[in-house]
Amino acid sequence: MRCPKCGSTEDKVVDSREARDGHAIRRRRECQKCQFRFTTYEIVEREELRVVKNNGVREPFSREKLLGGMRKACEKRPVTSEILEQSVDEIADELEQEGYREIPSNVIGAKVMRRLEGIDQVAYVRYASVYRQFEDVGEFLSEIKSLGARNPLEDTHPQLFP
Repeated sequence: MRCPKCGSTEDKVVDSREARDGHAIRRRRECQKCQFRFTTYEIVEREELRVVKNNGVREPFSREKLLGGMRKACEKRPVTSEILEQSVDEIADELEQEGYREIPSNVIGAKVMRRLEGIDQVAYVRYASVYRQFEDVGEFLSEIKSLGARNPLEDTHPQLFP
């Protein structure tokens, strides 16, 4: 592991512990040359899963890309990084357990939407608008109304569209 400060490969592990509910190991390291301390994460390398896009293009599954999309949907919302990380881990685990080698992107999108609906409804609508390619305000209103029908609003939440 290269020191991010001086570039040396000489380091020692100061502390190791489980992270992300057992899906990773967090290691604190100290550079032997400059004594700079830094953190690394070790995760299990999954078997090569390929995503089949709508246009037929195949690309490797990217946990970072999935997390990035969920972060964009949750931008400026009260959703912690830990919740998003856990959701991405759970989606990746589901895909692995289902035994997919290649998976259509719409299957992943549907899994993300189910997670976001339970996490934050505004983030869900944001993601749905991109995923389903909403073209006008009517589609937003329709999705919001159907969301309200599935999860009745509590008295503590103001109605957006009475």
